[in-house]
Amino acid sequence: MKHIAAHAILAGASMLFSMQNSAQTVPVELRGALPSATLAGSSKLTYWGFDVYNASLWVTPGFKAAEYERHAFALELTYLRDFSGEDIARRSLDEMRRLQSISSTRAQQWERAMRDAFPAVKTGDRISGVNRPGVGAQFLTNGQPTGDIRDVEFARLFFGIWLLPDTSEPRLRQALLAQATP
Repeated sequence: MKHIAAHAILAGASMLFSMQNSAQTVPVELRGALPSATLAGSSKLTYWGFDVYNASLWVTPGFKAAEYERHAFALELTYLRDFSGEDIARRSLDEMRRLQSISSTRAQQWERAMRDAFPAVKTGDRISGVNRPGVGAQFLTNGQPTGDIRDVEFARLFFGIWLLPDTSEPRLRQALLAQATP
């Protein structure tokens, strides 16, 4: 009887371990760019009581939060509400400007590039941003490429919205970096 109970406990633990591992499988569309990535963390952004999106950070071995711009990684946002691409671009630019002063010319270029990269989203849609060190950022919507912004400073500030210490959402940052090297 003890043997059966022990076997059942081990089988349950094995199934739980398998479920946890499968829940942390790199999304198919990111496997080509980040084949050895692991989930560093995830969390939900809620703003004024409204659920906005679930965020997940996928990092490659050796990732260091303090030097995030030097590493390949992906930030995946699964939207919990509908938004226009223009709203996403505008809000992203506002957050980037909060982190650092940006010239009006550069801001216009970046906003235009983001509007091209970010389509309107509906509940359940996913936008993934892949940091490409030394190149910039690539964006995918629901697994399909939607934009490539070849500007290292853009990528640093864009991903800094979530990863810089002075982000407007420090709890989200902490959750995203939970399993990453400090």
